[in-house]
Amino acid sequence: IRVLRENIVIYEGELESLRRFKDAVDEVRSGTECGIGVKNYNDVKVGDQIEVFERVEMERVL
Repeated sequence: IRVLRENIVIYEGELESLRRFKDAVDEVRSGTECGIGVKNYNDVKVGDQIEVFERVEMERVL
């Protein structure tokens, strides 16, 4: 997960939790409200952008 403020990355780390209402979920559809917990970060401000991505390691083929 990345937190951007004024298009500058101010934090990069792990997503700790994702909730839809009071239920813990693995994914949420685009445009749907949800709550997130960010591991070791609690300074989110109005206007911040949150990018969530998955890193996948792939074996290189020559």
